[in-house]
Amino acid sequence: MTAPQVPGNVNYTTTTPTPLGSNNSNPQLSLTQSTGPNVDGYNPGNNNANAANNGKYATYLKLFSGEVFKAYEAACIAKGTVQNRTLTNGKSMQFIFTGRMTADYHTPGTPILGEGNPPLAEKTIVMDDLLVSSAFVYDLDETLAQYSLRSEISKKIGYSLAEAYDKKIFRTIALAAREAHPVTALPGPEPGGSIIRMGANNAYNAQALVDSFFEAASILDEKNVPREGRVAVLAPRQYYALISQVSTNILNRFYGADQGSMNSGEGLYEIAGIQIKRSNNLPFLLQGTGAAGAVESVPGENNWYGGDFTTHAGLIYAKDAAGVLTAIGPSVQTTGADVRAMYQGDLIIGRLAMGAGTLNPACAIELQAAD
Repeated sequence: MTAPQVPGNVNYTTTTPTPLGSNNSNPQLSLTQSTGPNVDGYNPGNNNANAANNGKYATYLKLFSGEVFKAYEAACIAKGTVQNRTLTNGKSMQFIFTGRMTADYHTPGTPILGEGNPPLAEKTIVMDDLLVSSAFVYDLDETLAQYSLRSEISKKIGYSLAEAYDKKIFRTIALAAREAHPVTALPGPEPGGSIIRMGANNAYNAQALVDSFFEAASILDEKNVPREGRVAVLAPRQYYALISQVSTNILNRFYGADQGSMNSGEGLYEIAGIQIKRSNNLPFLLQGTGAAGAVESVPGENNWYGGDFTTHAGLIYAKDAAGVLTAIGPSVQTTGADVRAMYQGDLIIGRLAMGAGTLNPACAIELQAAD
């Protein structure tokens, strides 16, 4: 994957994305879908002709699939905060951008020819390779542990897929904040992304964070970004730094003393109309393995997720900042009866096929702990 040219002082052409967990891209065993009967293997439903398969694996796989999806949904912070599209019968999708139009006075006697069409530009998001997370469930362990083992494995698979999803989205939004807008023709150019520098070593400074929120709200207003759907994502320690310093009136002067339940950690919901989320999947002060600590890429990533995130300290964005394509949603596969007999257990695989890319950079703001 070749890095795109990004304006600024950092040379992103020498960097490529960081691995997103342990992804098994070459399953060694033939797979059968767990959603229906398999004529060459076992039937995942109730099969009275084969008492060994009656109900046990049907219940196992249905509940396992449901818990994987439930864990994925619960752990996925970025889902729903950016543009989502489902991709079928293709490997990429184009997104069209339109610039501003002008209004002119009409001269009596002259025809109106519709010559003021807005300038256009497009961006393309490509599907990445298949993400998978797998576990082998030994029959004896399953029998002894009953559903506790299955429940724990299902959660871990769902969490791993959600972690990979969120990491891609958050890095993409950070890159969008560093981009110029694709529409550059008159009456543009349209506004690009923005970076708010809070000062070196101020990543956890509550006052600097609050000031950054109001600066971000002003920037988004000036760019005519809709107020609905504005989201901020901070690292957990940043979020709790805000909560813990309420007594200094850093937050009270904006919200009063009755804003939520401070003891529960949910006391702070939004600042300047920007909803706050917290996640461990931000590239927060991330030291990559590339030159000068830049994040590198791995095979299978067909979009660009790399860059220098060594001063990254949070995101504030609106829904159009990035787009996500999904070809295969979070789903579960398992091996057939022949493999189970050979290995005395089941290989369970959770999978997700998605890709992410920047859209409208005007909707993205990156917080940096830099001067």
